[in-house]
Amino acid sequence: MVPPASRARTSREVTARVAAAVAAVGTVGGVVAIVVAVVAGPGPGLTGYVSESGIPGSPYAPIFGSGMFALATALLLLAVALPSALRTAAGLLSVAALCTALSAAVTCSDGCPLPPFEEPTVADLVHGGAAVAAAAFVVFAMAAVAVCPDAAPRLRRLAAGAFVAALPMAGAVALAMLVVGRSTLVGVLERVFIALAAGWVLATAVTRAATRHTPPRRGHPAR
Repeated sequence: MVPPASRARTSREVTARVAAAVAAVGTVGGVVAIVVAVVAGPGPGLTGYVSESGIPGSPYAPIFGSGMFALATALLLLAVALPSALRTAAGLLSVAALCTALSAAVTCSDGCPLPPFEEPTVADLVHGGAAVAAAAFVVFAMAAVAVCPDAAPRLRRLAAGAFVAALPMAGAVALAMLVVGRSTLVGVLERVFIALAAGWVLATAVTRAATRHTPPRRGHPAR
């Protein structure tokens, strides 16, 4: 007879792996929807922000919004899927999911104006602030996984590599927005950062879905 505690652990593990698998699917679906909206939409191309595809009145706004909500759901499911040793990372991903959902719900105005070179509306500030916060919390989650001694080595390696690439990219985006403003430079950097962040979420979700987590013994990391 299987002990109740063992059955409970097995059930939690199955739930986590299913959540990770759905998170991977949601990430792919969200990215595809956003790419379609950005590429096929009437936006300004690389000189504009990604969010311009979701402004009210754009024919691709529903597709863009659905992609953003899919990414928010994927972040939340990945948080659920992470093992208990990564509670800090799970919490950071949950906050990132909420910020992403807020950014999707509050759309920016035409051109998505942001300071210091443009005059934004309240909605622009809410949208932009939520998007920046979501990006920051995802980067913090990468760091939390990378430095956790009880995390599985594969998850730590993925997080460390993503963090090393994403942190300077996030800084470059922020600096370019403050110094240069709306430009091709900011547009390209923003898209590269989004690709890095989404790639990490996808790789982590796939790894978690494919790997059975066993609680670490004292002094040994989880597998």
